[in-house]
Amino acid sequence: MLFMVAIWYDMIPDKTVAWSAKTGNKLATAPTGSQVRITSDGLTLAGPKGDSIWNSILEGIVSQGSMLDTGNFVLLDENSEKVWQSFDYPTDTLLPSQTLQLGGKLTSRLTDNNYTSGRFQLHFKDGNVLLSPLAWPSTEFYNSYYVLNASGAASKLVFNESGDIGVFTQYAHLRNSTAQPGWRIKRYVPDDICSAITNDFGSGSCGYNSYCSMDSHMPTCKCPYGYSLVDPSNQFRGCQPNFTLVCGADVQTPPEELYEMHESQGFNFPLGDYEKIEPYSHEKCQQSCLQDCTCAMVVSGNNVYPGANSELPPAPTPDSKKEYKAKLFLLGPLIGSLVLNSVLLAAVALFSLMKPKVKRVVTAATSLLETNLHSFTYETLEKATWGFKEEIGRGSYGIVYKGQLEVGSCCVVAVKRLDRFVEEREREFRTELSSIGKTFHKNLVRLIGFCDEGINIILVYEFMSNGSLADILFGQTNPKWNVRVGFALGIARGLVYLHEECDTPIIHCDIKPQNILIEEYLNPKISDFGLAKLLLSDQSRTTTMIRGTRGYVAPEWFKNVAVTVKVDVYSFGVMLLEIICSRKSVLMMESGEEEKTLLTDWACDCYMEGRIDVLVENDDEALNDNVRLQNWVKITHHLLFSHTPYLN
Repeated sequence: MLFMVAIWYDMIPDKTVAWSAKTGNKLATAPTGSQVRITSDGLTLAGPKGDSIWNSILEGIVSQGSMLDTGNFVLLDENSEKVWQSFDYPTDTLLPSQTLQLGGKLTSRLTDNNYTSGRFQLHFKDGNVLLSPLAWPSTEFYNSYYVLNASGAASKLVFNESGDIGVFTQYAHLRNSTAQPGWRIKRYVPDDICSAITNDFGSGSCGYNSYCSMDSHMPTCKCPYGYSLVDPSNQFRGCQPNFTLVCGADVQTPPEELYEMHESQGFNFPLGDYEKIEPYSHEKCQQSCLQDCTCAMVVSGNNVYPGANSELPPAPTPDSKKEYKAKLFLLGPLIGSLVLNSVLLAAVALFSLMKPKVKRVVTAATSLLETNLHSFTYETLEKATWGFKEEIGRGSYGIVYKGQLEVGSCCVVAVKRLDRFVEEREREFRTELSSIGKTFHKNLVRLIGFCDEGINIILVYEFMSNGSLADILFGQTNPKWNVRVGFALGIARGLVYLHEECDTPIIHCDIKPQNILIEEYLNPKISDFGLAKLLLSDQSRTTTMIRGTRGYVAPEWFKNVAVTVKVDVYSFGVMLLEIICSRKSVLMMESGEEEKTLLTDWACDCYMEGRIDVLVENDDEALNDNVRLQNWVKITHHLLFSHTPYLN
């Protein structure tokens, strides 16, 4: 049996937990025989053998602890000054008089009885309150489904004792013992979370392949016919099909012999449609879906708004006698084995594939569907970019334009229009879809969707407002040392993810400052996976034509040997030197500065001669951070000249 450190309401029948001890997002749990202690160093949770499981982080020496009537547990020094309080570390609850500082957050618990971190967060960011769903199983979040839109720039969020604030769920418990016992819910934000999250990407409120319904303002997640929960103990992690999809050109058996369609009433998957056809009968709806390899289900109804990706109004209830007009929605594209793009419901008819009779045949065509991407029409992207008007960048394979799309909520996007030779364009297009579509990391530029209509091959990315690392690093004003340190660490984390943490390791092949984009808060993100080379899970090397950019190309490219992740590590080593020195790796020859022309050679000479300070001359912040500077220059030497460098 495991225990946790918590604060709860004790003098009422409902022993309600309001706070629990966590390290980051991880719940601190302890076995039988563990102890909670208050020492001069703070509040600690120790195991049966005295090993530390969790401790409060504080500055000062603790003299005493106190539980206040507000539910705030405080640690005081000898002058009765607070050195730590639980109110500063909220979990999933705000109590009256508690303050959430700018940048703070609340994270939902997984279930009512499971206090580990769940799938939703309340953020206090930029003076506003936002609610966002987690892109489970990653740690990234999709677009917010609720924004307070407060006037002005608030610096803190206070839950005053009257409870006058929109919280996720606002509870009240009456002190009068003669009144009806238990907690009363005063307010919900949003009122209906099932319909609040209607992004055209992501797992919605309940997880992939599931549907959401409201019961007393609380969501309940269930699986469609032919599907079952991925985790039977957690309804919010989505559903999986109880069958294997057999699809592709190699399958000779007619689909009618492999599957049957199951009809259900009262469902809708808004923003998941990719084709609309009318007039169609129910039979034609089913037949069209059976003949379409990318179709998971069709939705037909009588009241349907025209236009792509529009949310449907409620249709007649199951016991209604009203007939449907024959409108067909083919939902897709598929993600993995029948994973749907959206999971929220309104009220029309659903048909889902089921009962396969042979094993799945995976083809090259279907493997690209194992991503969570949105398929756009050329017309949509042309309108979104105002006729491809505002150019924001050029790459080796195409031009990037700024645009605006409603992807969940209205947002600015970068639209990359590929325009090279057909064979190379097709190769890059397929590579980018495969590599980016299945990755999710805060240091990788997110691919939102694509367009594949004849000669129009287009990719849609999230927009990075601060341009590229090259723009910042080699601009008129050099970024400060601590900012450059953040750039280097973020890029390294992104590369480690590509090389070691993806299901299929990815070699980028063209790491350089121009391919590192910087978001609003100076977080670096690796972009341009068009040159990426995927490795099979049982491989560590691959052979390909020379790729990369002068000054960043690893020696392996010129030796006609198998290429490994070391080509990226080498390029990162060159770029790390550029970040340290705030100068380009290759400069034109200038009078009196011939020794600095090739940065790697010059830095190597400085390292071997013990003149590292010359690399950052006139940069007092870097010189004052001497230990880090020495270590990083040593690391770059290792990355560039070692036979077995790894970033991790």
